[in-house]
Amino acid sequence: MNKLIFFLLLFLSFSVIGQVKKERQKSITKVGVLFSNAKQNNLFFFDKDYDYKTNAYKFQLFYPIQRGRNWDVNLILQPQFQKAQHQLLNEQFITPDEENFEFLREKFTQKKDISLYAFEVGFQLRKSIIKNIFFEATLGLGAGYISLESERLAKGFTFIENLSLGLAHRINKSEIFLATTVGHVSNFNIQKPNSGYNILGFELGYRVFIK
Repeated sequence: MNKLIFFLLLFLSFSVIGQVKKERQKSITKVGVLFSNAKQNNLFFFDKDYDYKTNAYKFQLFYPIQRGRNWDVNLILQPQFQKAQHQLLNEQFITPDEENFEFLREKFTQKKDISLYAFEVGFQLRKSIIKNIFFEATLGLGAGYISLESERLAKGFTFIENLSLGLAHRINKSEIFLATTVGHVSNFNIQKPNSGYNILGFELGYRVFIK
């Protein structure tokens, strides 16, 4: 079931690309892959209640929106798979007034693996710094499916938000990318619970120019 959802999201990405090309008569300029590693508890953010770590694997399609004298604006379509590990550290987060609170404490204090399948749209600002070196700032918004419930987030439909700040280095017809990323996962109170996850980490990407 989870794999089916992922491939449906992948199919959606190509459908969106086709529609964009039809309406704007422009083409994708780059394709890429991106790996990110991020976690809740780090040097800048810390929450004593839980531990959350995730690895994300994204396929990227870059579409130019605007070329400017100083900044370029790009759209990035990003179907992805995230593999996360979660554990409740503070059992008191689940209060005695909750139904079956002792069972829930036992359940969620166990370390567990969680899968997240998502389709994300990134809005990127890109500026040349020196020859072949570019600064990039990307805001990503998306929707997905999370495979397991926790004390912080219900199983099922969810939203993701990511902010990435980094540098790209072009080498002939390809480029490498390194960035810092901040992210959030929640479901906008569609289901309960909805405390969500917050993460900070790094991204490493490789892209190939096709135009």
